[in-house]
Amino acid sequence: MYSKIILPTDGSGYADQEIDRVTNLIKDDGEIIVLSVASKLTTSAFQRRKDVNELNKAFLEEAQDAVKNMEKKFPEGYNVKTVVKCGFPAETIIDVAEEENADLIVISASGKSGIHRFVIGSVAEKVLKLSDIDVLLVHNK
Repeated sequence: MYSKIILPTDGSGYADQEIDRVTNLIKDDGEIIVLSVASKLTTSAFQRRKDVNELNKAFLEEAQDAVKNMEKKFPEGYNVKTVVKCGFPAETIIDVAEEENADLIVISASGKSGIHRFVIGSVAEKVLKLSDIDVLLVHNK
């Protein structure tokens, strides 16, 4: 059993399947931290600052909605905290897990394969490779 678990979500349906696993792994007095990482764009010569700021605001709102929606899906009685950060997803997930002294990161793999996975990469795969904290990779189809 774990005392503190990080549960990253991007708002997709994949993270829903992780709730059962997390609730079975957390101690009675443990804490579940639902985390969403919002992208943050920077301006360039080809972009208007106003447009970039509006996109960043939309990314942040999307991340806030993702953690709120995930929090609502937990049964009553669980200690669930929500966190939203801006940054690169894999690195930020690991940073938050370390800052929070988490015992486990439970992260979903989307089940992508082939060239699509090779070209785009996988946040879950990066977390798995870079984290010093235990990672439970939940395979979704």
